[in-house]
Amino acid sequence: MSSEVRVRFAPSPTGPLHIGGVRTALYNYLFAKQHNGRFVLRIEDTDQTRYVANAEQYIIDSLNWCRIPFDEGPGKNEKFGPYRQSERKSLYKQYADELIANGKAYYAFDTSEELDAHRKDHEAKGKTFIYNWHNREKGRLVNSLVLSEEETQKRIDNGEKYVVRFKTPQDKKVIFQDIVRGTIEVDSNILDDKILFKSDGMPTYHLANVVDDHLMQISHVIRGEEWLPSLALHNLLYEAFGWEKPEFAHLPLILKPVGKGKLSKRDGDKLGFPVFPLEYVNEESQEVSRGYREDGYFSDAFINMLAFLGWNPGTEQEIYKLDELIKDFDLSRVNKSGAKFSPDKTKWFQQQYMQSKSDVVIAQQFQEILVGKGIETEINFVTTVVGLVKERAVFVEDLWDLSSYFFEAPSAYDPKTSKKQWKETTADLMQELIEQVEAIADFSSENVETQIKTWITSKEIGFGKVMQPLRLSLVGALKGPHLFDIMHYIGKPEVISRLKNAIQTLG
Repeated sequence: MSSEVRVRFAPSPTGPLHIGGVRTALYNYLFAKQHNGRFVLRIEDTDQTRYVANAEQYIIDSLNWCRIPFDEGPGKNEKFGPYRQSERKSLYKQYADELIANGKAYYAFDTSEELDAHRKDHEAKGKTFIYNWHNREKGRLVNSLVLSEEETQKRIDNGEKYVVRFKTPQDKKVIFQDIVRGTIEVDSNILDDKILFKSDGMPTYHLANVVDDHLMQISHVIRGEEWLPSLALHNLLYEAFGWEKPEFAHLPLILKPVGKGKLSKRDGDKLGFPVFPLEYVNEESQEVSRGYREDGYFSDAFINMLAFLGWNPGTEQEIYKLDELIKDFDLSRVNKSGAKFSPDKTKWFQQQYMQSKSDVVIAQQFQEILVGKGIETEINFVTTVVGLVKERAVFVEDLWDLSSYFFEAPSAYDPKTSKKQWKETTADLMQELIEQVEAIADFSSENVETQIKTWITSKEIGFGKVMQPLRLSLVGALKGPHLFDIMHYIGKPEVISRLKNAIQTLG
């Protein structure tokens, strides 16, 4: 095996990429980059019955949006290609044959009906049927361990369906190390003889995974804990081939917000949050599944959130740029227990990034929303508005509700505020205010504030009697940044126009 750190992300193209898969990809990417290694994408499409045509491109698009692109994979730096298992199937038979020749595996011809009958028979006796050393050579099961070599070959030549099973060694303590879990010991006597290869020419995950990891010189296998039960078999396969084993790290599950059970799409649908990085359209049903990108999340906020679902740096720091994650990430600080997903915490990360990004960057995105509403305005003005209101925003799309009055006059006035703040004398006061505004030559925020407040003081009335109706007239509600900043940026003619409209509408 190469001394270079080489890790792989090996999803199955059976649908959209769950955020649990994205986190696995992220941890692989961080580990590789920290050690100047290679991040490999391998598409494990041996199960053709569940194959979805657009899933592979969705996986690639998701990694690119998250800014964790693969170094090697389909169509990119194919040093150990091909990187789709369906295109490698000619490789696997020779390795299955090698195991058979060395007495490490065998042909089994048992039909699914026969195996089902064995299971039911065992259940009736209060036992569990396991296809292994207990019964594989006692004559009740049909395999090459009990059939002659001639009979075995005859069955194969006649096109009889078969599988190749691994011959799990008896009375062996399988001891292995996991970076996250520590030392693990398994009694081989409780393991079944897993199927490695089928007569249709396709390998199972177990054989293909081990062969590919060896041939692609994978140094570390970082994957979800659902594969932990397969680790003993995989270790035995490496020993059977006489190959050096990679190091293993099995990541904890991402749990439902309530803390029990694996996070699923149903949880997202029920509680109103995505579980996929990008929007996904099922080509058959046309069902649309929400994505974090389309919901307005920044990819760096999404990645920062995912990094903390299972990993803790051991400090109080929570906001990490990607290069900081690469520097500080440590597999030894990945938790064994599941990580509970929190929609509120996810929004918190988004808001932190919203506030930290430059006004110009946010304005460029916000301007696209404005154009979509038919509003054409200079980017400098949009940037200024963003700086005034973004502290209240979580998503870029929130900026419209927070700042629409900078770009167009309010089409309505908040009913409760109008009833409370617009009195019988308010219209006359606003008319007088129009006259004061018309007389102001320097319409800077500071000067307008000075002139208006001086006038209010001279009338010996409470500031609220003018300031609240004024804000209502300009904004349509009692919200927004400093009132005189609003007046300055929308300009004198617009202020006067909006005051007149409020007088006419509210009476």
